[in-house]
Amino acid sequence: MGLTDVSIRNSKSKDKAFKMSDGGGLYLLLNPNGSRWWRFDYRFGGKRKTLSMGVYPEVSLKDVRERRDEARKMLEAGIDPSNARKAKKESDSGADTFETIAREWFEKFSSTWSLTHGERIIRRLERDVFPWIGKRPIKEITAPELLSVLRRIESRGAVETAHRASQNCGQVFRYAVATGRAERDPSGDLKGSIPPTKVKHHASITDPKEIGGLLRAIDAYEGGLVVRCALRLAPLVFVRPGELRRAEWSEIDFDKAEWRIPAEKMKMREKHIVPLSRQALEVLRELQPLTESGRYLFPSPRSLDRPMSENAVLAALRRMGYSGNQMTGHGFRSMASTILNEQGWNRDAIERQLAHAERDEIRAAYNYAQHLQERKKMMQAWADYLEEVKAGGEIVPFRKTVKLT
Repeated sequence: MGLTDVSIRNSKSKDKAFKMSDGGGLYLLLNPNGSRWWRFDYRFGGKRKTLSMGVYPEVSLKDVRERRDEARKMLEAGIDPSNARKAKKESDSGADTFETIAREWFEKFSSTWSLTHGERIIRRLERDVFPWIGKRPIKEITAPELLSVLRRIESRGAVETAHRASQNCGQVFRYAVATGRAERDPSGDLKGSIPPTKVKHHASITDPKEIGGLLRAIDAYEGGLVVRCALRLAPLVFVRPGELRRAEWSEIDFDKAEWRIPAEKMKMREKHIVPLSRQALEVLRELQPLTESGRYLFPSPRSLDRPMSENAVLAALRRMGYSGNQMTGHGFRSMASTILNEQGWNRDAIERQLAHAERDEIRAAYNYAQHLQERKKMMQAWADYLEEVKAGGEIVPFRKTVKLT
């Protein structure tokens, strides 16, 4: 039977300290001098521990039970309540916790990444790392402690995410070392502790008949107009999914038939020009009355100030019956790359249109418009090819032989 306020008030001290149990590890310790201290006994890592929970009556019976329940939830989540309290005190006092330094690192370097890449990093840390070691002083975090964080990610089958989280944590630790707030990077001790990832290529469709079926399925898609337009535009521009969903009306030049993507949105941090075919412009003009009053071509249904979800196109493909082994949002890039190379287009023009990395950084700064005239012809020819396969007509591979001057 648990304690009551009446039983506590009526209790009297004795020559020796004694306990009044409330259950669940919680008890009131009465000392010979009359003081009454709340205590919570628990086991963590095979060891018995005791956590002080305040003095009665400053901490009421109701309040201490809430503190006990919170501590028990931490234990169920694999967190030591004593360590959590210590970390919170150190965090409140401005100590160098992992989360504090990680956010500082992110703020410093995120300007060098694309917006999508940066979002993935901070979301990964917030979801999979901060809840477990975020409040810990970074210099006290050990390799086994970091491994337990990565094991949780691995246990749900997200092996690649575990490797990426390890990489990000290593970057944070090395930043802490460089700024004098840690002595070493424990992530280096974990090499080989997480199973290797299996190399996966983005599923794509490259057979002309199957491409035609996909395009007809897109036209028949019964979801919202915004997502259907994104699906129709994706094969025509074959940009990365993050670049597509973040497209803004201010970047579209209808007169020049170009979409100019700022460098900060691109994976390689280089501005990029996407020539817009007649078919791409038709999609944009259909979408224009619906979303042009806002910032994004493809806004979120919840807020016009945010782009649509990164899973919107992928979810639509699944609704259309295409599994992850058949087609992905990235698959439109593989589709275009494969067929355009087969058709004999200039490989450099294809790579430039795919916005792949330029190894020479000086050249990269000036090459965003490289092969632009040829790329414009290529993008229109590609759109015409897609239109023909969608109609189910006879497909005659186009072999480019004319050199542009």
